[in-house]
Amino acid sequence: MTTTHSLTSELAHHIRQTILQAGGWIGFDVFMDQALYTPGLGYYAHGSTKFGTLPYTVQDGARSAGSDFVTSPEMTPLFGWTLAQQVAQALQVTQTQEVWEFGAGSGALALQILQALQAQGAALPRYTIVDISSSLRERQQATLAAFAGQVRWVDALPDDLQGVVLGNEVLDAMPVKLLARVQGQWHERGVVQGALDADGAPTFAWADRPTALRPPLELGGVHDYLTEIHPQGESFARTLGQKLSRGAVFLIDYGFPEAEYYHPQRHMGTVMCHQAHQVDDDPLVRVGQKDITAHVNFTGIALAGIDAGLGVLGYCNQGRFLMNCGLLTQMESADLPTRVMAQKLIMEHEMGEFFKVIGFYKGEPWQALGFETGDKTHTL
Repeated sequence: MTTTHSLTSELAHHIRQTILQAGGWIGFDVFMDQALYTPGLGYYAHGSTKFGTLPYTVQDGARSAGSDFVTSPEMTPLFGWTLAQQVAQALQVTQTQEVWEFGAGSGALALQILQALQAQGAALPRYTIVDISSSLRERQQATLAAFAGQVRWVDALPDDLQGVVLGNEVLDAMPVKLLARVQGQWHERGVVQGALDADGAPTFAWADRPTALRPPLELGGVHDYLTEIHPQGESFARTLGQKLSRGAVFLIDYGFPEAEYYHPQRHMGTVMCHQAHQVDDDPLVRVGQKDITAHVNFTGIALAGIDAGLGVLGYCNQGRFLMNCGLLTQMESADLPTRVMAQKLIMEHEMGEFFKVIGFYKGEPWQALGFETGDKTHTL
């Protein structure tokens, strides 16, 4: 029987081989990519439960592992039903008939959007999911069984992409490079092999190398400073711009505009890990057992999209976006538990301000429903 421990040990040996083949050091982006996406071993590539509201479950009196974190669609179906109002407008304005969702998680968001569009009498001909995780794909297929005729899964994008692209908490899971200013000098922070543990499995340690890489903003002072740059996330935005010939893009995640991201006082970086609804800041331990994320630099994403031919529809916090799309009206007819969970999506001290939404278009600009008030594009 495959156990969590054996998966972690096998993944550690795999990463160790990568380090050895690279001469003893790999950048954190390489480590993060392998920790999350190594086929069959990485966090998103094996069958553990990632998404849900409970850190553990109890069955027949026995306690077993539950989920590691909760995303908005798992909190309440009103998230997807409200986002569907923006999707419906975007499909109509762009005269397209397909939704493309990246990193669909449990499939909850896809189900909510398909249900909402069907209820509006605007059933979607095709909903395409781009997800490299075979275990998550199986869960998505079970969740979306009622819409089996409309949903398809693909591993790669076509050269010509048309439709509405969605990504909820996708950018934060894309590997980042770590930059560390130490005693006034910039280094790229990477990973080396540490000592073997008691079971003979490799452990890992941090190691810095001088680099010519720099954050996109000049940081005042000479104090030690740790931060990230996001070449993969920005490459993703450019790819969408290059392939999207007609349609719109909506990306939802936690992060900041550049001036806030690289503020002189934000000196600890934003990399964090999630396991059993607990947060820690050490990605080098329990590799493959927990999620690794970094906040999003939305200015970098916006500039990369613009560079590839996209226009910015708007940028605002999630609370304002969902209220613009009619969440409060949706809440009026919901029961009390649903309303309570929906409030977490928009309250400033919960997810309302912490999460942001950025929208892009290809073609002629138009007024997107979600950005009618509270648009903060000028802060990017």
